[in-house]
Order: sequence, then C-alpha cells, then structure tokens
Amino acid sequence: MSDLKFEDCLTRLEQIVTALEAGNLPLEESLKVFEEGVSLARQCTKYLDDAERRIELLVKDESGATTTKPLAWEEEER
Repeated sequence: MSDLKFEDCLTRLEQIVTALEAGNLPLEESLKVFEEGVSLARQCTKYLDDAERRIELLVKDESGATTTKPLAWEEEER
C-alpha cells in the first residue's frame, strides 16, 4: 500500500468514508474497510509530514534558520 500516491490514498479514503457512512456493509466488511481507512489515513499523514519537511528545507536561509510568514498571494490583474 505504501506505493500509492497521496492522491490515490486520499481518493480511496474518501470512498471508504462514503461506504461506511452509507451503513450498507456487513459488520465484518465494515471492520475490514475501516482498518484499510486507518492505514490510508496514516499513509496520508506521512506524505504530508514528509512534504512539510521538504518545504522547511527549501525555505531555510543562509544560516540554516527557518522562518514562517504568511503566504502572500498577488492579485491577478483584471
């Protein structure tokens, strides 16, 4: 399962949530897909944590310090 891309994990997780919310699955199947969902949620969290670390490395200044500041979006010219 670790070879899935983030978007694929998220899509499958959304499918699982929809199926569980519908309440049409037997108990054993519900438990099975719930376990899969927990695993996918952990995988998504790992992807996001890794992405955050990569971004922090990219925004370090010359001294190695990272700073945070709000992201400023430039308005598109109309």
